[in-house]
Amino acid sequence: MSTAAANENRLKAAPAGRLKRSRASLVGGIACGIGVAILIVLAAGGPSPPALAVAVIAGAALAAWVRLADL
Repeated sequence: MSTAAANENRLKAAPAGRLKRSRASLVGGIACGIGVAILIVLAAGGPSPPALAVAVIAGAALAAWVRLADL
């Protein structure tokens, strides 16, 4: 059986309910979001209010993307 056929059979056998995400994707998303926020603040030259706002928004967006993309 080819790899594509095996993947197709596995997908057909998946339950119809919600997919369960692992804890690793949650922890990875949070860690990446915090890392990006820190890097943005450092690149901006320090913790000024606009830099913190951009850092929080970008960090949250990346954390959400990592969490949702990791199925």
